[in-house]
Amino acid sequence: MLEAVQALVRDVARREVTPRFLKVAHRHKDDGSLFTEADAATQAALEAGLPSIRDVPVLGEEMTEQQQRDAWAAGRDGLWCVDPIDGTSNFVAGVPYFAVSVAYLYKGERLLGVVYDPVADEMFSAERGCGAHLNGTPLPLRAPAMELRRALAGVELKRIDRELAGRLAAWPPYASQRNFGASTLDWCYTAAGRFDVYVHGGQKLWDYAAGALILEEAGGRMSCLTGSFDTASPWERSVVASASPALFALWRDWLKAAGA
Repeated sequence: MLEAVQALVRDVARREVTPRFLKVAHRHKDDGSLFTEADAATQAALEAGLPSIRDVPVLGEEMTEQQQRDAWAAGRDGLWCVDPIDGTSNFVAGVPYFAVSVAYLYKGERLLGVVYDPVADEMFSAERGCGAHLNGTPLPLRAPAMELRRALAGVELKRIDRELAGRLAAWPPYASQRNFGASTLDWCYTAAGRFDVYVHGGQKLWDYAAGALILEEAGGRMSCLTGSFDTASPWERSVVASASPALFALWRDWLKAAGA
């Protein structure tokens, strides 16, 4: 099933996403986020193609909230979760950091994840119990930093508590930080060891469904800012993560002490 999903995602990205890069009109949705015809075309193509691989409901970012909740309720015995273009603001602005993400869940458990960056032609993937890979190479690609003070951090401040965000800005415990604006790729960069540690204040199901499995299968660890990752609401979860279990513990403990 993984190879079939990878082939579909690559094909859809090459047909619907790449030809529209730097050329697509956009508008703002009610929540202020950007939407393009590429988002709609990509989701429609995945909704059409994924059931041929396994005929179960598809839940996508570009559905209405009621449609998403209906798909979740109907998909306990199998569910596709799709983010057609994560990083639409980057896509519209010409920043080459965006991805197509597909996950397969069964009874709420993440079993398969694919995140594809069509600009770099990087296909991150994982199956439960089979490890995580980038274009066939096992993840992580490098060992993360041994000390938090030497770490490169992926940090999304927008939804983090203001006091904690101030501490991270003024007295960071790491060496340097990045925020590129596509959560699905952030997970994969963390799994690959490109980010030593990662924190995000709140992600939707389609933001983390594939990436969280890829990190887990790379041997990484994760939690929410306030507790266990998988006991939080599936609809929005904060993220604390690292590909290194030891570094994850240091990062989690620092955030907890800082008031997260």
